[in-house]
Amino acid sequence: MDEQQFDRLKSVSAKSFNDQKALIKKVLAGRDVACKQCGTFIRVTLPEDKKTTGLFCAKGCTNIALDFVI
Repeated sequence: MDEQQFDRLKSVSAKSFNDQKALIKKVLAGRDVACKQCGTFIRVTLPEDKKTTGLFCAKGCTNIALDFVI
């Protein structure tokens, strides 16, 4: 991998990270956000639910695991 490819990878990774961070903020703020792949709403699973915590859509296209500190 040359330097130009590495710089491209860094910028794509940074954009993906920032997009996920914005999505997490919107969902945790209570806004209805649809999955870009299937269109179902993304829901948050909290530690009280005794399941894997994170953000998920109904079909599993969006799957962002989150660690909560209680």
